[in-house]
Amino acid sequence: MPTYRFRNKETDEVTELVMKIAELDTYREANPNLETIITAPMICDPVRVGARKPDTGFKEVLQKIHERTPGSTINQGSVQI
Repeated sequence: MPTYRFRNKETDEVTELVMKIAELDTYREANPNLETIITAPMICDPVRVGARKPDTGFKEVLQKIHERTPGSTINQGSVQI
């Protein structure tokens, strides 16, 4: 189910709700003081696009794979696989 963000027009408070698409219109009608905040969905891997760095545990796993696999092409200094 999608996550929707709403902003209260009176208090500027932002809330996130998870609901079915079919429930959205009913919720909007019941809450006229809220406006929907439209944002782009996160449909990609944040590590690959550079928005988030992988943790050290993941780097350690890659290093162990590299050490134990003959002919491994995993670059020890980067996360690119």
